Amino acid sequence: MSGLCSERVAIVTGAGRGLGRAHALALAAEGAKVVVNDLGVGLDGSGTEAGPAQLVVDEIVARGGQAIAHGGDIATTEGAASLIRTAVEAYGRLDTLVNNAGFLRDRMLVNLDEEDWDAVTRVHLKGHFLPLKHAAAHWRAEAKAGRVPAARVVNTTSGAGLLGSVGQGNYSAAKAGIIGLTLVAAAEMGRYGVLVNAIAPAARTRMTEATFAETMTAPGSGFDAMAPENVSPLVVWLGSAACAGVTGRVFEAAGGRITVMEGWRPGPTADKDARWSPSEAGEAALKLLAEAATPEPVYGAG
Repeated sequence: MSGLCSERVAIVTGAGRGLGRAHALALAAEGAKVVVNDLGVGLDGSGTEAGPAQLVVDEIVARGGQAIAHGGDIATTEGAASLIRTAVEAYGRLDTLVNNAGFLRDRMLVNLDEEDWDAVTRVHLKGHFLPLKHAAAHWRAEAKAGRVPAARVVNTTSGAGLLGSVGQGNYSAAKAGIIGLTLVAAAEMGRYGVLVNAIAPAARTRMTEATFAETMTAPGSGFDAMAPENVSPLVVWLGSAACAGVTGRVFEAAGGRITVMEGWRPGPTADKDARWSPSEAGEAALKLLAEAATPEPVYGAG
């Protein structure tokens, strides 16, 4: 390995399994000291189990790396604050935050309970905001003390957040919110030496195996395009000092493919320079739609 993250201290949330585990192992392989956060919940967010985080720590240590486990709930103020404290108290600093934790409770909108909406948006969106907030406060204090960090944040959105996904209204809304949060954080935190980006990964995890079983099946031989380890090299680079100048970006990563997502851009426009009547507005909208690009299909729409 190149030692791209040598001497850096990284936090990965939801790192007990799947993508988070792959990210933690990859960061450690490149020299990072890793705080492995995982609450040990089930696929739907129920229950807690301390084992997964410690197992990843044990893997890292067995390979000659340094890591410690953190089992706090990062969607609470105390849990998020203790996560940042754990890194600083154990290793004296914090350089990289990878927000990855999440779970699913899929329902069509007419069957989606308020509790399932709240639970999913809480872990994904609030679970990004609170660690980011407390890390930002730490880095701002460092910058004001004259120790401007080369700090990095990697958030995790999804194709569902970019395009929507049938049966995943709660998840899609939370993941879209993460994109907005990423853009704001990048704009606000750059002055403190913090770069903030997001990835939209496609990989085999407990969540995707349940939702997209057919496309996530591992091949018998050859390149395993859906292995979560395929996404981690981009995360490592975005979490390193090497990505200087890259901030406020969203990357889609799957298999051997990396795509820069370009987001919302103005399309065809009509300006009457006066108020439209409803019928005029409708006629103008139809003309503009005829000129506009066809939108990408919503995930799961057949």
